[in-house]
Amino acid sequence: MTVIVLTNCPPGLRGFLTRWLLEISPGVFIGNPSARIRDTLWNEVCQLSGQGRALLAHTADNEQGFTFRTHEHSWHPIDHEGLTLIRRPGGDASATRPTTETKPRPGWSKAAKRRRFGQT
Repeated sequence: MTVIVLTNCPPGLRGFLTRWLLEISPGVFIGNPSARIRDTLWNEVCQLSGQGRALLAHTADNEQGFTFRTHEHSWHPIDHEGLTLIRRPGGDASATRPTTETKPRPGWSKAAKRRRFGQT
């Protein structure tokens, strides 16, 4: 199984991919091509994507059962002890979370305060 997701790519690229894959939603293509065809399609996607970005996910013989590749994407796959994970931009995730010292805005419900800022 192969899945290709395109974002902000030329319409001609979408038409090109419909020769081998089904477009189940705008910019989302699925199919079951051979590995050689899949690699050829991915090379064409990388060349024709222009300023857009692309993501390829396909089955593989590994522990996860799949692998993926990205092109011009801000999220990058990394290997962590044999598992492929996605690294999000922005570095440390704890830097983006609000701390308990942050005061909630007035008008927030008690449930929203607990969910966002922990037990208060």
